[in-house]
Amino acid sequence: MAKTLYERLGGIDGITRLVDDVVDAHFANPLIKTRFENTKDVEHAKRMTVEFFCAGSGGPETYTGRDLVTTHKGMNISEQEFIAVVDDIFLAMDKNNLGDDVKKDVLAVLYSLKNQVIRV
Repeated sequence: MAKTLYERLGGIDGITRLVDDVVDAHFANPLIKTRFENTKDVEHAKRMTVEFFCAGSGGPETYTGRDLVTTHKGMNISEQEFIAVVDDIFLAMDKNNLGDDVKKDVLAVLYSLKNQVIRV
């Protein structure tokens, strides 16, 4: 039987490492760091992102956060910023030695969510 994306990402431990690396990359990325520098509770944001990735990739965790439109409403996120976030996720996946098949599947998920994030 084929492994779920959750399993291929390393389960909750792998996803937690991935999210930590993604957030670090966001804070260093000049295109989007100002979006993240004003986050009041970075640990909460990380926890919600881990839950989101886990639930969305076939894991047993439940996502308890807000939906994407509510979370991003009024932020007027641009296509360029969205691509910068995707680039950071790919850098983190490289750092965590995730294969091309995982990257392809994560990219498909990210682009399926694009309309819930950009210019809402």
